[in-house]
Amino acid sequence: MRTGIRTLLLAGAGAAAILSGPAAAQDQPLVIARNLEINSLDPHRAFCDTCQIYLSSTYQGLVKLAADDRSVEPLLATEWTSNEDQTQFTFKLDPEAVFSDGSPVEAKDVKWTFERLKNLQADPSFMMNGVASIETPDEKTVIVNMESPNSEFIGILAAPYVGIINSDVASENGATAGEDASSADQAETWFLANSAGSGPYVLDTYRPDDELRFRVNENYWGDAPPIGEIVIDHVADAVSQAQMLQSGGADIAMQVDPDTASTINSPDITIETVPSYNFIYVMFSPGAEGGDMLDLEVRQALAYAIDYQGAIDFTVGGEGELQASPIPNGFPGTEGLPMPEENLDKAREILASKGLEDGFTLDITVASLNVYGVDLTLLMQKIQQDLARINVKINIQPVASAVWREQIANPGIPFSARFYAPDYYGSAQYVQFFGMLPDTYWERNASGQGKVDLVNKSEVDLFQQALAASGDEMNRLYSEIALEMIKDRIIVPVVSPNLILAYRSEIEGVRYSACCNLPLAEIGRK
Repeated sequence: MRTGIRTLLLAGAGAAAILSGPAAAQDQPLVIARNLEINSLDPHRAFCDTCQIYLSSTYQGLVKLAADDRSVEPLLATEWTSNEDQTQFTFKLDPEAVFSDGSPVEAKDVKWTFERLKNLQADPSFMMNGVASIETPDEKTVIVNMESPNSEFIGILAAPYVGIINSDVASENGATAGEDASSADQAETWFLANSAGSGPYVLDTYRPDDELRFRVNENYWGDAPPIGEIVIDHVADAVSQAQMLQSGGADIAMQVDPDTASTINSPDITIETVPSYNFIYVMFSPGAEGGDMLDLEVRQALAYAIDYQGAIDFTVGGEGELQASPIPNGFPGTEGLPMPEENLDKAREILASKGLEDGFTLDITVASLNVYGVDLTLLMQKIQQDLARINVKINIQPVASAVWREQIANPGIPFSARFYAPDYYGSAQYVQFFGMLPDTYWERNASGQGKVDLVNKSEVDLFQQALAASGDEMNRLYSEIALEMIKDRIIVPVVSPNLILAYRSEIEGVRYSACCNLPLAEIGRK
């Protein structure tokens, strides 16, 4: 296995030679161990945690998320304004900004990028929901007109999936932004070997289930990053990541779980535990094949049967938090929400009222992944034990993540587990992804592409109001939406794991970011 070979090489005499000499420290490639789990490198088709790291390093948005994770700062746009009702946003582009080929970042690139993101109709396309038109009165001015108020639009633009693409280069290689982009665009394969952004790094090589390699952007218009080359090595499990870190084969291990972290005791390694906005959830799809019995009452019963604190203790050794709704702790609208409750008596009572006191069986599929220190298969095994207490049997079938993504769309998976990390600080993203609004990602999947009507009209109305509100009123409206999402019992958060940052002690600048996971351009060697 390639990872093992890499570890042995770097742990041996060759590694010592490479690692010696302070003058060469910043010239060494930075090696990061993590499960790649990449679905695409196309900025408008990619949708994964590693994708966030990659895209925020090779592309740049009009704005960026500040280090406080709760505000935005200028990036490609030096300034922006909005009208009073948040339906028009005007941006002025930095005249110094250039793409990696040296060509200037212009208004036409912004317009093209936003239109392609919307028209591809891929996973992150929801970020352009409500954009009515885009004007470019000159090369450095962009005006975005919305169909209705959207108080979170500026925050959305900090997401890595909204990074601006060099439209000339991408178009020459099969990309299109037209209304038929979902069928006409042919650029995904090209993006697996090339990047076309203005970020501090460019894509060097990508080998699926092997490595993702970056090199510094020689035409970068900002301050050059400290490290010239970065390699993300595919290492699937926490133990192997920790072994690479301890041997010197990796500088950073990104998915070390609490149990594994507790075995690391070396002055050469720094272990930090920080709260995160990430979470693991289970989901129900009554419209999926085999999900016919999963009406609202049955979903409520299953949710009552889960031992939430036990799941936190079992999966992350207690290093995590309960989470009330699909909007994570600390985001607008989450203060004071009722936390999930284990209540076996209530679960049994509901099932008995449905004539299901003898239970039933569900065949489920789960991706074979370890995310945020949680093994999804082990989590489902814990929940399997929980549900057995109310005579519900689940048969677990672990599969590759790519297979899971295919099956969740068709024929659907009645009950499974998944994960989510924020793209920016704002609650709209969770409503647009998890809410039972028409044609959201989980409304489509849970309904079986419309076989079951799950649309929550209250969420639709409240969300429109929230997008036109600010301050305390916005928080109040998102709180009401969160309560409705809890009632839906489609998405049930199980654990918000604390994040473990594990890295060699000579590495500096490692931090968790709500939009990007790990800002690579900030990392250097002491």
